Amino acid sequence: MTEKLFADGIAAGRLTAADYLDNFSDVHPPLDAHEARVEADRCYFCYDAPCVTACPTAIDIPLFIRQISTGNPLGSAKTIFDQNILGGMCARVCPTETLCEQACVRETAEGKPVKIGLLQRHATDHALERDRQFYERAPATGHAIAVVGAGPAGLACAHRLAMHGHSVTIFEERDKPGGLNEYGIAAYKTIDAFAQREIDYILSIGGITIETGKRLGRDVSLADLESGFDAVFLSIGLGGTNALGLADETKAGIGDAIGYISDLRQADDLATLPVGRRVVVIGGGMTAIDIAVQTKHLGAEDVTICYRRGRDRMNASVYEQDLAASRGVTIRHGLQPSRILAADGQVTGIVMEYTTERDGALVGTGETLTLTADQVFRAIGQQLDDDSFGDLSGLTLKGGRLEVDSEFRTGRDKVWAGGDCIGLDEDLTVSAVAHGRDAAESIHRALSG
Repeated sequence: MTEKLFADGIAAGRLTAADYLDNFSDVHPPLDAHEARVEADRCYFCYDAPCVTACPTAIDIPLFIRQISTGNPLGSAKTIFDQNILGGMCARVCPTETLCEQACVRETAEGKPVKIGLLQRHATDHALERDRQFYERAPATGHAIAVVGAGPAGLACAHRLAMHGHSVTIFEERDKPGGLNEYGIAAYKTIDAFAQREIDYILSIGGITIETGKRLGRDVSLADLESGFDAVFLSIGLGGTNALGLADETKAGIGDAIGYISDLRQADDLATLPVGRRVVVIGGGMTAIDIAVQTKHLGAEDVTICYRRGRDRMNASVYEQDLAASRGVTIRHGLQPSRILAADGQVTGIVMEYTTERDGALVGTGETLTLTADQVFRAIGQQLDDDSFGDLSGLTLKGGRLEVDSEFRTGRDKVWAGGDCIGLDEDLTVSAVAHGRDAAESIHRALSG
């Protein structure tokens, strides 16, 4: 088909409509009722099950699987939602292969764990498709809480507070709620606008209002929220992105992986997205895998991930690495960016330096490898955009994240925080949900005297 050129080597519309539909179809097709029952029967229903300990939200996994095996998917969904109201999304995006499934006794005994993630999706989808609600608001308490950020932590916090009868207002900077669930996850993991369908389900409990287009520090101040609400929960994520620290980093063709994934997730037509023929991704986490696979699915001919350490040190799970390899992505280890090559304002390649560990420190060897590229993506992590707060007094930053105590309290009496912005756990959706849920219980205890 005819290509619309954006720059040398970067073009939109590389594939046919059928190709886009196939490439961005559901990466993990759901189990049907029979398949779910058969898989559930593989569970040993362990006492003190290690899979529960491995789940950041401590879902009673043996119980919800037993409920599926006995033909009670709605009861199974309630067991999941009792601990994780975003259980549907977590079933799709959690690295279960390094959490509950890695801890599964079947994995230890046979190398083939129970498919916990797919079973969780089976149960939660059953409830969402039927709009089956399990929770009602308690009588109104008269307390009002402000939640900043409508990502997983903020939504989980708001839902739990609403259950207790509190009134919640969520202030969200973007046009849509959902945070990374809406803007930052590979499109083939959450098809059919699932993030927004799940949010509609969560909001149906009542007592939660979302105000979009409201940025902390620009449209609302922390001081104003403290004076206008009984408590504040900060779930602002990590707005800033880390740079490579190289000259010419602003040349055309160099960009942030998160920003591109966001544009992809919001695109009405994938054929309008410009993608290079030769793409290089710098990083070793889930975002690096997501951007690499998706650019390949958009029609890039050659996609290479470069990570500075070895395969065993990558934050992306082995499963995700293998997924990328199966889609034609090349992963190179022991390489760090050294110099950007550009001509006429457009990136043409990148020089990578080989690395080694010496006395426990990562150092360059002086040897280099030059990769031709017309598109380079940074996927080397994010940082807290602390310019958002305005008045930072009473808030402590540690390691570039907000510091909180065991109750998710910050140094300001009425302010709690959770999610990626506090850095207590891995930056996972399921961890953020646990933070929001537990912070809500802490807020509820505080307001209840």
